[in-house]
Amino acid sequence: MLMLLGWPARGFSQSAVTVATGDGPVAVALNTATNKIYVANNDSDNVTVIDGATNATTTVAVGTEPYAVAVNPVTNKVYVVNQTTNNVSVIDGATNATTTVAVGTRPFGVAVDPVTNKIYVSNINDGDVTVIDGATNRTSTVAAGIEPGALAVNTVTNKIYVANMESDNVTVIDGATDAAATVATGKDPVALAVDSVTNQIYVTSLQDGNVTVIDGATNNTTSVAAGNDPDDVAVNSSTNEIYVVDTCGNDPSCSGDPGSFGAVTVIHGATSSVHATPGATLTVVRRPEAVAANPATNRIYVPHNATQNMTVIDGATNKTTTVAVGDGPHALAVNPVTNKIYVANGGSASVTVISGE
Repeated sequence: MLMLLGWPARGFSQSAVTVATGDGPVAVALNTATNKIYVANNDSDNVTVIDGATNATTTVAVGTEPYAVAVNPVTNKVYVVNQTTNNVSVIDGATNATTTVAVGTRPFGVAVDPVTNKIYVSNINDGDVTVIDGATNRTSTVAAGIEPGALAVNTVTNKIYVANMESDNVTVIDGATDAAATVATGKDPVALAVDSVTNQIYVTSLQDGNVTVIDGATNNTTSVAAGNDPDDVAVNSSTNEIYVVDTCGNDPSCSGDPGSFGAVTVIHGATSSVHATPGATLTVVRRPEAVAANPATNRIYVPHNATQNMTVIDGATNKTTTVAVGDGPHALAVNPVTNKIYVANGGSASVTVISGE
């Protein structure tokens, strides 16, 4: 495991501003075509729309307990999963007008394929995925495993990957036919990321400390050790490096305790092996729960949920710096076009907007 040393990195230069949102921001998505950012506010039942050019905001009412959000930049539509009302709010990005689409019970995650204009919503209680036709809002259902959660789409192969938390596997949906296959993973798969360049899929298993690497062409798998409690995962498609946040790091007794230490594991995609750098030293951060990469700048961003900070990793050197954010940061999105990073601060009803170097 490569552990990241927390020394100041030359060449880093970030400025940050704070933008007020609704209560309990839990998810962020952005439209690079319009430079609009959408923040789902779980406790105030609305979405904050941020103008990326000015940071001015607009509020859009949605369903109850919005939990996840995704954007189709081609159609300029935004899809917001409302957990308690069992539906999805569809926001027209041009007008902010909304329509509602019924889905399954306790919807959890959402992913968009802008090529096919289909939207995929995982329904935890029903063990299935609702497929929304973006042109008509008509729906169909595909069976998945037990408690399907996170989803990811490979737009090149038209395959959709669904992490089934309680059946320890991933459902692979063929987007053309809705036929589904099952691939075994580690225990409690909670997050996944797709590298559409290499056609590899990376699935974190929270309970057994592994990342399952799925070959998208064959569905064959490889297991890579990634700490004690690997949570979120991000791919830097420009370098073929994969970044996995481990909520417990070198402390096997932490059991998710927010006061305990965490770390980042870097997997080299070409070999599915843990990247080793001479002289790399364990550094801990407190409760990392999310990670995102900017392939344009080769920077990786890891907010610490138990602090008001975020670690920025230089992907070329693995040196790090720390940027102050709000209280309880746990979700983020990166705009590679503008080189701005948006961090949702669940404890302070805000988004920190960071301008990268």
